[in-house]
Amino acid sequence: MSDTINLIIDGKQISVPPSTTILAAAREAGIEIPTICFHEATTSNALCRICVVEVEGSRVLVPSCVAHVSEGMKVQTQSDRVTRSRRTILEMLESTVDLSDAPEIQTMIAEYKADGERFPQAKSRVSTPIDDNPMYLRDYAKCILCWRCVQVCAEDAQYTYAINFSSRGYDTQISTFYEVPMPESTCVFCGQCVAVCPTGALKPKRQWLLELGHTPDEIMDLTRSERRNRRRRVEVPSNDQA
Repeated sequence: MSDTINLIIDGKQISVPPSTTILAAAREAGIEIPTICFHEATTSNALCRICVVEVEGSRVLVPSCVAHVSEGMKVQTQSDRVTRSRRTILEMLESTVDLSDAPEIQTMIAEYKADGERFPQAKSRVSTPIDDNPMYLRDYAKCILCWRCVQVCAEDAQYTYAINFSSRGYDTQISTFYEVPMPESTCVFCGQCVAVCPTGALKPKRQWLLELGHTPDEIMDLTRSERRNRRRRVEVPSNDQA
């Protein structure tokens, strides 16, 4: 087997090792392909489809984060078909999800001239923020189901398995098993899920309180009091246990 694969991306001749993804090959050549669900620390699952490219001979657009290069492959990353697909995906996201805390996606929306009003009948994702722990807030109205948090909580990093997909179809969202409060789940509050979230659906509690206008001293008092109260609820036995 050859040690390198030769292909052409946007007219540029590129040689990369076998098993390289199209996304990695493009980036190595200085060609940027936009991504949302992709993250260096998590397994790629091609969920968002923003990274699609046009491969000569392929009937459909190809997700570059999971598709591997092949000898003689010819790829276009900015064809009309690719651009139209990305624009449509961004328009669908903007019409249903609160992207106010997703600056990278907002930049893509501007770059691709996506029209957030294209789908006026779209049903927005509505969810009351879940404030059930002293470390972070869960606001699933901002969640795009990229799966990063689920993966990093599982085999990709923590092996905690505190969260996963819940429900089906439009009602799908991220949740704890049996929808228990986060402190009652297997969560160890490592913060890795918050770190990989691209939309602010998971937000540090102190950042959220700052945005609400609380001073740093007030935040210290609020979070300290919350931790103390939760500790008491765990330590004090109920009447059934006494």
